[in-house]
Amino acid sequence: MSIWFKKDLSLADIEGLGKGTLGEHIGIAFSEVGADYLKATMPVDHRTKQPYGLLHGGASVALAETLGSVGAAMVVDDTKFICVGQEINANHLRSARGGFVTGITKPIHIGTNSQVWGINIYDESDKLICISRITVAVLKRKS
Repeated sequence: MSIWFKKDLSLADIEGLGKGTLGEHIGIAFSEVGADYLKATMPVDHRTKQPYGLLHGGASVALAETLGSVGAAMVVDDTKFICVGQEINANHLRSARGGFVTGITKPIHIGTNSQVWGINIYDESDKLICISRITVAVLKRKS
């Protein structure tokens, strides 16, 4: 059973959200919508590496926040509510030097006023490189 407010949520519904954002600048692209998860990829390139040639931890956090925030926004009526990040943490377990990383987010808690989403990020060999969690506030949209 789908958790999404729009029961037939598709990639087309999400793709336009990133126009002109950090996510677009660093190459984040949503790749899959499941009944209770979202998946997105991000390149490991000159935009997302740190000086040692490794994936920058901040880029992993940007991918995690993008996934968790979009997930949160997709479970509420966006004509009545907005979702904004309150806190995010990340444990960087290993790094990547090239290719793409893939993040998958699933809800841990979907409440009336707040949500918590877990995000796992994997390299191209399906090795877990980062575990993150974001808390999102659900606010009434001002008229």
